[in-house]
Amino acid sequence: MADSDGMGLTSLPLPLHLILLHGWGASGDDLLPVGQELTRALGLSDGAVTLRALEAPDVHPAGGGARQWYDLNTPGWPGIPEAVADLGLRLDQELAAAGDEPVVVLGFSQGAAMALEAAMPRPCAAVIACSGYPHPGWSLDGSVAVPLLVLHGQDDQVVPVAAAEAIATMVRSAGGRVDCQVLSGGHTISQEALQHMARFLKDLGLQPVQANA
Repeated sequence: MADSDGMGLTSLPLPLHLILLHGWGASGDDLLPVGQELTRALGLSDGAVTLRALEAPDVHPAGGGARQWYDLNTPGWPGIPEAVADLGLRLDQELAAAGDEPVVVLGFSQGAAMALEAAMPRPCAAVIACSGYPHPGWSLDGSVAVPLLVLHGQDDQVVPVAAAEAIATMVRSAGGRVDCQVLSGGHTISQEALQHMARFLKDLGLQPVQANA
């Protein structure tokens, strides 16, 4: 609860930490503009949300600073288990550093697939999966406490839109809370997607309140 001291000042709720997981072939800072736009969509100024853009550990075949969480060109994607375990350790460090402050993980494409497997089992405040897909054999063990927002462009030519409903169906079957939205557009994060993200976080009570001077 926010308390007023009669001078127009309010006590602030815990700050929000937003962890960004980029897609295949992008660089670590690729989603920083998305994080900044989401901050503004929440009605906050730059810097009001702690943005943490994690970079995938492996070099993408294209080079030039491109990264990958695992190699999509290798049949069967054998690098998934190691990649998920590595990201899980990094998320544990981020959660420990955040303390009691809520942590939201936002992933795009391959980063969304990684968020589903590595962030959903952890005590995150929410997960947002954009243009993502479920890893082969992915399952949700036990109760699913983390709210999930799934966003996908109906004209996505990279990851079929059917992947969105597959994710939602799996989470619902496990008793989890999921909001699945198919939007106009392709393999991208649109302004419409940003508005859905902001509404989702507001509905969860994850919109920090700025003090009035």
